[in-house]
Amino acid sequence: MNEQIARLLENIEKIIIGKTDVILKIISALLCGGHVLVEDVPGVGKTQLVVALARSVGGKFNRLQLTPDVMPSDIIGFSMPNPVTKEFEYRPGAAMCNFLLADEINRASPKVQSSLLEVMEERQISVDAQTYALPRPFMALATQNPVEAYGTYHLPEAQIDRFLIRVSLGYLTPQTETLLLDRDEPEKRLEELPAVLSLQDILGLQEAVKAVKTHDMVKQYIISIVAATRASEDIKLGVSPRGSIGLHNMAKAAAFIKGRTFVTPDDVIGCAVPVLAHRLMLSQRGKGVHKTQQAAAGHILSQIAVP
Repeated sequence: MNEQIARLLENIEKIIIGKTDVILKIISALLCGGHVLVEDVPGVGKTQLVVALARSVGGKFNRLQLTPDVMPSDIIGFSMPNPVTKEFEYRPGAAMCNFLLADEINRASPKVQSSLLEVMEERQISVDAQTYALPRPFMALATQNPVEAYGTYHLPEAQIDRFLIRVSLGYLTPQTETLLLDRDEPEKRLEELPAVLSLQDILGLQEAVKAVKTHDMVKQYIISIVAATRASEDIKLGVSPRGSIGLHNMAKAAAFIKGRTFVTPDDVIGCAVPVLAHRLMLSQRGKGVHKTQQAAAGHILSQIAVP
């Protein structure tokens, strides 16, 4: 494993234990400059994971608890007159940071959710005909509770597609949860978590991931998987070209983390479901056959010949 990534993983696991695979996927998304949707029940450590990641790289972290009364200006900011100069000045919103946690994103109104589209795709904010670039690196991480529908809004497909991956932490094993109970002062442990990498280190790692090579056969494998989602009778809406790019980039990040300079089909297979599943809209037949988007993505993956 890459030495810097190993240090980052070890530091985050001082807070989040027993979830190495999920942490590595989120780190991979960071190395791709992507965003993450964490879908899970309350109390499994979603917020702590994001805070631990931000502290581990010395990044500015903002958390926004999304509710129906949150306004777009809370996210993107607003302009107001300076009482001294009489000039309008921009007051930044929560998105002006390195790591933005949009907690329970599906509780925000469609108007507020739409304000995140430019932030996530262009990494900039437009207010009163002025454009403000976000700090680099920038990563949005959103959470939602999959078992509670009361008072929530469906995420539009345009926004779901902007998340590079969707992951779930899940419950701990009894053995790991016992270790968690043995820990003293978890809040203090998080507050004192040191930074083991800098933001500049992350930018350097992102450039290194871009240099990872992909053979044409592996690229064609990615295209075959994506094309199958668009042709399947079980899927009403297949994966977009943004999803193809996302799968390619995640595979490159996975290869880099493992210390390689080239992508293998196994890298693609390991990333495919987290990258593709949330982008699929199942048909009525697909809902009956596969039940979940993850199952449908896994089935399609199993049908494509591995080069």
